[in-house]
Amino acid sequence: MKETSLSLELFVRLARVNAIMTRRFDGRLGHGLGFNDFVILLALNRSATGKLRRIDLAESLGITASGITRMLAPMEKIGLIKREANEHDARVSYVALAPGGKRLLAESLERAQMLSEEVIAPAKAQKLNELLAGSLNGFPAFGALP
Repeated sequence: MKETSLSLELFVRLARVNAIMTRRFDGRLGHGLGFNDFVILLALNRSATGKLRRIDLAESLGITASGITRMLAPMEKIGLIKREANEHDARVSYVALAPGGKRLLAESLERAQMLSEEVIAPAKAQKLNELLAGSLNGFPAFGALP
């Protein structure tokens, strides 16, 4: 069998890390909140206006427009997010945190931070900071990280 390139090996390992991390977070954030739901709530909370266009939300999370639509439907149904119309353009709608989503995010944020520290020990924080600050920013596919 032919050996894989270093870049492919990196992507395979990143996929594995993502799967492990998601599995650890799912069900442990409380109230049945999954990791992907948490990430969506966090992205909306971090936006300057408290709302985002669906396409912008999808792009910020690295998923497709149809993927974000499928993820948002159950979240809207249980009152975590809400749709808001654009008063200037009826073709544009926004996704915003609903009061239930704000409450659930606030309740799960501390637990999420504790879970992340279980995976990445605080002693390794400097290495992680270096990785986030420099390494991935050099790869055009990742874009500039916040």
